[in-house]
Amino acid sequence: MIKNFLEIENVTFEAGNKSKVNNVSLSIENEGDIICLLGPSGIGKTTILRTIAGLEKIQSGKIILKNKIISSKDIHIEPENRNISLSFQDNCLFPHYNVIQNIKFGEARNKKKKRDLNTDEIIKFLHLENVVDKFPHQISSGEAQRTSLARSLLSKPDLLLLDEPLSNVDQSFKEEIQVKLKKILTELKITTIIVTHDSYEAFYLGSKCGIILDNQLKQYNDPYDVYHFPNSVEVVNFLNRGVLIPAKITGENSLENDDLGTIKGNFIKQYSKGEDVQLLVQPEDLEHDDKSNLRLEVTDRRFRGTNLIYTLKTLGNLFIPIFVHSHHIHQHEIGDKFGIKRPINIDHIVCF
Repeated sequence: MIKNFLEIENVTFEAGNKSKVNNVSLSIENEGDIICLLGPSGIGKTTILRTIAGLEKIQSGKIILKNKIISSKDIHIEPENRNISLSFQDNCLFPHYNVIQNIKFGEARNKKKKRDLNTDEIIKFLHLENVVDKFPHQISSGEAQRTSLARSLLSKPDLLLLDEPLSNVDQSFKEEIQVKLKKILTELKITTIIVTHDSYEAFYLGSKCGIILDNQLKQYNDPYDVYHFPNSVEVVNFLNRGVLIPAKITGENSLENDDLGTIKGNFIKQYSKGEDVQLLVQPEDLEHDDKSNLRLEVTDRRFRGTNLIYTLKTLGNLFIPIFVHSHHIHQHEIGDKFGIKRPINIDHIVCF
């Protein structure tokens, strides 16, 4: 019986003198699960994929796929014997094959696998109908990236590794492809690891997300918990979804900030009364109320389609973001006073 579909146990990922990620342990529980790895450029995300695919060796720990050790200090299964497909960010298409020939190479690579997709479906899904007869040098980087993705999908691997698969795709296609890609991967139970720098993409596609910072896997959890319960200041700063402000614990469910006053909610960790902490305030934590006596100065206003994001300055020179629906009747300009609803209640209080 398979314990977990994929197990990575205490592996340090490195390639020559390039960036490395130390002592990583994570698991993919079920066939068909999708996990996403997030982190800044050059941190070693691609090296992780290359190592899982067998293109790099490891000196410690082990990688286990479907109860079989494929990498350890003493064992190294060659890439061609792993049934793992890696789609590189820079595509690596065969220059002497046209688009359709490149795509069909994936289909031919694994003839023994049952086919649930056909080439025409994949071509249509990835909007490649108009370039099937062209060669790699004749198509855009986005089209080349989608061709590489099509080839990987048709190979029907045990494990699919995607390195920034949609980074060069036009925004007009990107969301549509994200939806269809997730549907295909889920329906066909293709277990997938996706490397991306786009947190929204990771939160949508991944059943779990890993945050890689400072040569470490800092957090590995479901997207909701990564967003609402970041486990370190480094993760907060990387996701850039809020600010940390000084506060003092005043009770079991309350704390106090000099500028915002009393804040109540549910702590995710226990703290002692009187303890000084850094409170995470995310843009959705505060509510607008023009009748409130807590009025802060608007220093920035960003239109994001459905939302406006205001940056508010407190008397103590803290800068706090807040979301407001863009159809909100009382829109504010820079320099206006913006009312914050009191009492302030935050569902999940995260402190450091």
